[in-house]
Amino acid sequence: MNSIRAVGFHAVSPILFSLLIGLTPALPAAPRGTPVASSQTKLDRQIEALLTAPEAAQAHWGISVTTLDGRVVYAKNDAQLFAPASDAKLCTTAAALALLGPAATTATRVLTSQPVDAAGVLHGDLILQGNGDASLSGRVYPYHLHTERSDVPLATLEALADQVVQRGLRSISGNIIGDDTAFPFERYGYGWIWDDLEWGYGAPISALTVNDNVVYLNVFPGAHPGDPVTALWNPDTAYYTVENTARTSTAGAQPSLGVDRQPGSKTVRIFGTVPAEGTGVHLALAIEDPAEFAAIAFRQMLAQRGVQVTGDAVARHRWPIDTSHFEAEQRVPVTLPKASPVAAPLPPANAAGMVLATHSSVPLLEDITVTNKASQNLHAELMLRLLGKQYGADGSLVEGTRVIRQFLINAGVAPEDFFLYDGSGMSTQDVVTPRALTQLLRYAAAQPWGTEFRGTLPVGGVDGSLAGRFFHRPLKGRIFAKTGTLREANSLSGYVVARSGRMLAFSILCDAHRPNVVDTTQTIDAIVAAIAAAN
Repeated sequence: MNSIRAVGFHAVSPILFSLLIGLTPALPAAPRGTPVASSQTKLDRQIEALLTAPEAAQAHWGISVTTLDGRVVYAKNDAQLFAPASDAKLCTTAAALALLGPAATTATRVLTSQPVDAAGVLHGDLILQGNGDASLSGRVYPYHLHTERSDVPLATLEALADQVVQRGLRSISGNIIGDDTAFPFERYGYGWIWDDLEWGYGAPISALTVNDNVVYLNVFPGAHPGDPVTALWNPDTAYYTVENTARTSTAGAQPSLGVDRQPGSKTVRIFGTVPAEGTGVHLALAIEDPAEFAAIAFRQMLAQRGVQVTGDAVARHRWPIDTSHFEAEQRVPVTLPKASPVAAPLPPANAAGMVLATHSSVPLLEDITVTNKASQNLHAELMLRLLGKQYGADGSLVEGTRVIRQFLINAGVAPEDFFLYDGSGMSTQDVVTPRALTQLLRYAAAQPWGTEFRGTLPVGGVDGSLAGRFFHRPLKGRIFAKTGTLREANSLSGYVVARSGRMLAFSILCDAHRPNVVDTTQTIDAIVAAIAAAN
C-alpha cells in the first residue's frame, strides 16, 4: 500500500542532499601515503554514513544490490526478513505475467436464469457475473500519468446495461444478482489492519469488481461560515447513508474533516469543518460488498433505460469452506508451466443461462502496468486469485499464495527467504529478504517477458509512484522500481542504470522506522544515488 501522508519540507544533511542530486559527497581526505580507497569501499562508507545518521539510525535496514548475472555489489542484512509493503507486488505481478501471459483477459457477463420471451420479458433473475476483471471501471487504459481516471466511474457497467437493452429485454420479474462466486468470498487478506478497510487502498476483493470497489465522497462548503456542508456521491448510487454534522469554516482555514465508517456498516459519518470558498474535500471510500453494490447500480441503470425490474438487487457469494492450515497448505508444491501460455481468455465461471452482454477486460499486461505504477492493491489481489484458480485448486487466497510461492521457488528464491499472506503487501504478516527480491528481479530480467515487466515499474522522475522522486539528472529516467509504504515500513526494489551504463538489481527494505516517512524515503533515495554513482 502507498497510503497518502502529508509531506512538508524537511532539512536534509549535506551528505544526503548531495547524493539525492546525483553527486558524490565530499568525504574526509585519506592521510598522505595511504592508498586511495576503492569505489566499493567508498560505497560502503557512504551507505554507512546514511544509515547511522539520526534520521535513519533507529530503523531496521536491509539492502541487496547485484549485477544481473548475480555478482553481489553490496549487501547489508540481505538474509534477514522484512515487511516488503507494496514491493510484494513484484512477486504477484511477475508470477501473473509469466503464468497467465501478457495478453490474458477475463470477462464479465450478464446472464439470465430463464429464457426471455418474445415480448422481452425475463421470468426469472438477471445475473451480473464477475470473473476477476479489474477493469470494470472508468479507468483509462493504457496507463498514462495524467489520464489514469475518467469522470465516469461506472462507464463499463453502463455499456453492459446498453447491451442488455439492445438485446430487447424490457421487463424482469426476478432479482438483479451480483454474482462473485468465481472466487470464494474472502474480502481481505490475512494481517490486514481494520482501519485500512474504510479507504480505497483497503477495498475488499471480489470476483465482481466495479470502479476498483470504491465510491467517491465529495464534500463541498456551504455559502457562509457555519452553514452545513454538502456531501455528494460519485457514482450517485443508493448504497451508503450519510450522517452529516460537518460545517463550513471561514475562508482560508485548513480543512478539518472527519470521516468514519465502522466495519460492516453502510453508514458514513462526516464531521468537522470545510473552509468556505475552497474546492472541498474529495475522498475514495471502500465499498462494503462490491457484488451487492454492482447489483444495485446495475438495477438503477436498467431502470433509467426503461427496463422494469420487479425484484431486488442482491449479492450471491460462495462462502469459503477450506479448513486446512494456511501456512501448511501454501507450502504444498504445485506444478507450473515452464513457459508463458499462448494468449487466451481465462475461462469464466460456468453458467446455464443465456448470455445477454459481455465485457472483456484489458490485456493483463496493461493492468499489471496500472498495478505497479499506481501501486493498486485490489488489482494485485485479483491477479493472485486468478493464479489460484488457473493453477491451484480454487481462486482462493491460500491457493493464490501457493502458486506465487511455487513460482518464486522455481525462479531460484530460497523457500526460507519469504512468506506471503496476500498479493498486494497490505498484510503486516508478509516477510521477505532483500536478496529474495534481487533474485526475482534477476530472474525476470532474463526471461522473454523481462523487458515488458521492467516497463510496468514506476520510472524515477517520470511516472507512477516515482514521478516525484529521482527527478534530477543523472538519475531521472534511470530508475525502474516498485515503491512500498505500510505503517512503519518503507521499501524500494527494482533496477537502476548505474553511471557505467550497466543495469543493477537492488532491493532496499526498511521497517521499524519512526512515523515520519519522509526521512526514510530520502535515505532510500540517497542510497540508490550512491549505488548508481559508484558503479
